[in-house]
Amino acid sequence: MLPASCSGLVILLILRGTNGDSVTQTEDPITLPEGAPLTLNCTYQSSYSVFLFWYVQYQNKEPELLLKSSSENQGADSRGFQANHVNSDSSFHLQKPSVQMSDSAMYYCALRDTVKGTIGAAEHK
Repeated sequence: MLPASCSGLVILLILRGTNGDSVTQTEDPITLPEGAPLTLNCTYQSSYSVFLFWYVQYQNKEPELLLKSSSENQGADSRGFQANHVNSDSSFHLQKPSVQMSDSAMYYCALRDTVKGTIGAAEHK
């Protein structure tokens, strides 16, 4: 049982791309107290320019797009979450300065290359 001050479990999945593209994100479930800062790591490997996405799936709901970025749009902001696409370290880390109980969900990082148009497939861990 979680202490009353904890915001609940954030469950994460790893996504793997096709054709040699891959995405790696924080694997372990994370429990944070309300008001704590959150960073979920997402790094990728691709031979092409990519569009990057963060999806959120709340309990008993369909996944929905939270943030997206591309080489033309280096940053993104939605619902207090932010992510910056940093080409030099191939990252698109999701951050929020202060999490709330309502942020408890599963978060997915995904990519789509701009040349082939393929999109990563989810692999549940």
